[in-house]
Amino acid sequence: MSNPPIPQRMARNVPTELLRSFVAIVEAGSMAQATETIFLTQSALSLQMKRLEDVLQQKLFRRDGRKLVLTPAGEELVAYARQLLALNDRIMHKLGDVSEPEPITIGLVQDFADTILPDVLARFRLEHPRCRLTVRVGGSAELLEMFDRSRLDIVLCLGQHGDRPNSSWRIVGQDRMVWIGDPGVLDQSEIPLVLLEPPCRFRESALRTLAKARRDYRIVLETPHLPAMRAGVRSGLGASCRTRRFATSEGLSILPTGILPEVPEIETILVQRNGLPETAQDLAELLAQATADQ
Repeated sequence: MSNPPIPQRMARNVPTELLRSFVAIVEAGSMAQATETIFLTQSALSLQMKRLEDVLQQKLFRRDGRKLVLTPAGEELVAYARQLLALNDRIMHKLGDVSEPEPITIGLVQDFADTILPDVLARFRLEHPRCRLTVRVGGSAELLEMFDRSRLDIVLCLGQHGDRPNSSWRIVGQDRMVWIGDPGVLDQSEIPLVLLEPPCRFRESALRTLAKARRDYRIVLETPHLPAMRAGVRSGLGASCRTRRFATSEGLSILPTGILPEVPEIETILVQRNGLPETAQDLAELLAQATADQ
C-alpha cells in the first residue's frame, strides 16, 4: 500500500500594493509624509501596514517616541520589497497592455534607411518591445504624398516641402550634396548623368547647377528606382548627385571638389502628424537625434 502524499504548505503571496506603501513610508520617513506620494490617508496606510505585518507574521515598525523605526525584519524587507516592485513594474511596462498596439507607420528616404535606421530601431525596441512598425522607404515627394493621404504618421525626408494640415515639421539636420561617380567618365564634352526620374530634389539641383555653370550634359540613365541609379553610378555610366551620407554608406566614390560645379546643402526635415501617441513621439525623437548626430 502506497504512503499517502505529504501535504504541501500552501504558498502565500505578498500583495504588491502593501509593499509599495511600505517602501513609500520608509523613503518618506513617516506615514504623514508618505501620504503625499502614495495618495492614501494616514489611517489607510496604517491599516495597510497592519495587514502586511499579519501576512508576514513579523513586526515591521516600532515606536521611538513619536517616530516610526524599522525593526530588523523591516530593514530586511526593504531590499526585497524594492526588488519585487522593480520586477513588477518591469513586467507591467513590457507586458501590461494586453491589447495589440496600433502600428506606427513611418517613411524615410534611402539615405537614412541604410545609415541611422538600424540603430534607431534597436533603441526603440528596448523601450517599446510590443510596438509594431510599418516602414516605407522612398523618395521625399512620394513619402509626403502618402503622409497627406494619412498612410504615414512620421516622415524623415530631404528638402523643404512646406506646411501640411494637422501636422508639424522641423529641420533636424543638414547634409552637403556631393557629386558621385568615376572621374574618368567626365573627360567628355558632355557630362554623362545618372539620375532619378522627377520629382527628385537631387535631379533638380544637379541640372540647375550645371545649367548655371554653363556645363553641357546628357542623361545616360534615368530610373525611378534608387538601386538602379546606384548601379549605374557604380558601373561607371556617369555621375550623379546625392548626400555625402548616402555616398559614404554605399561605398560610392565622391568626386573631388572642383571637377564639377559645387552643389548646395540640403536640409533634413522631420514631419509628424499632430496628436500621435507617446510611442510614436518617442520614435520621432529617436529619428531626430540620430539625424543630428550624423
